[in-house]
Amino acid sequence: MIAQLAIATAMVLLTVAIHGGGIIALVRLMRLEEAEERAAHIPHASWRGFVFVLTLVLGLFVLHGIEIWLYALLYLAGGALGALEHAVYFSTITYATIGYDDQGLAATWRLVAAIEGINGVILLGWSTAFFVTVVGRLGRR
Repeated sequence: MIAQLAIATAMVLLTVAIHGGGIIALVRLMRLEEAEERAAHIPHASWRGFVFVLTLVLGLFVLHGIEIWLYALLYLAGGALGALEHAVYFSTITYATIGYDDQGLAATWRLVAAIEGINGVILLGWSTAFFVTVVGRLGRR
């Protein structure tokens, strides 16, 4: 159990660092876009603004994809799951807490998978809060 907790803790720290770095990069991108829009007197309710929001959404999807794939690769490397497709699928539905029975997952990895679910909820919530804040700011400009 201690080994599982150590692995899970390392993954939580890694994914939080990746997510935090990604959010910082998206905030910087947002600030650059805002400055360009102000300089060019482009209204926020424009096609350019719409494309920018889509870019932010895609950026968040990429962040979550990286984190999901890291867990999937961990399951593969640790022998918890046998095939890449199964590992990515299992990791995706675990991260998003959609639910999936853990048949096929090595019993020694169940605690890691459970913590992945908690980690995913927190990171998805962080992304949601970020996105709501961004959209709220767009409406106030």
